[in-house]
Amino acid sequence: MISSRAGIYLLGVLAIALGIAGLLIPRTPQPLSYHQFADQRSWLGISNAGDVLSNILFAVFGLAGLAYLCGQSSHAQFVDAREKWLYLLVFAGLLLTALGSSYYHLAPDNERLVWDRLPMTLVFMSLVAAMIAERISVRTGLLLLPLLIAVGIASVLQWYGSELRGHGDLRFYASVQVYAVLVLLVALFLPPRYTHSSDLAVVVGLYVVAKICETADRQIFSFGQIISGHTLKHLAAGTAGFWILGMLKKRQPIAIH
Repeated sequence: MISSRAGIYLLGVLAIALGIAGLLIPRTPQPLSYHQFADQRSWLGISNAGDVLSNILFAVFGLAGLAYLCGQSSHAQFVDAREKWLYLLVFAGLLLTALGSSYYHLAPDNERLVWDRLPMTLVFMSLVAAMIAERISVRTGLLLLPLLIAVGIASVLQWYGSELRGHGDLRFYASVQVYAVLVLLVALFLPPRYTHSSDLAVVVGLYVVAKICETADRQIFSFGQIISGHTLKHLAAGTAGFWILGMLKKRQPIAIH
């Protein structure tokens, strides 16, 4: 384990390092081929049905998380009641991701991709703030929340604006996404305030699986054309929402002696 103070410095160093790296690597536009997903089959009049309907997990666990946090039984799961707001944003983001991703996959293009990426960024940034609140300090997590969300939104809008100007640039957006994942990994080595904190490793693992499936979209679909890699990406990422909810339900505050 590393100390909370060391964690603060490490997160700052990571932000600076990724910012510099983002400036040094070549500008990268969004490839138009990205929107050509492997499974383009329709079902019951729904275009790209596999990639659209697989968003159901985001909606289910987003709603389930919101319902749980709004109930009385969730009060004892937080040392500081303000922490609940961070997870409310996480689950609200999951629900919005279901809507935004479904909208995008009905007719994939850059314009619709904005509405897919914005809610996903809300999930990531809110979860990062929650980990900072739990592993470093609640005050720091709450103070950083608006900044993290603003940076996440700005990264999506900057990318889309660059595409509209004909000079697509994914560097800022990619740097923010990498930073969020690295923060979650660093959080695993910070002292936890709750039991079942190792469940966070499963959440990170599911994200890694989701990215692998996304990259291998066509290769996976070629095995019998049953399900595509991108559809599996949605299912893996949606399952992460289930795991976060399970972690909140099972955990208890750790007594500090």
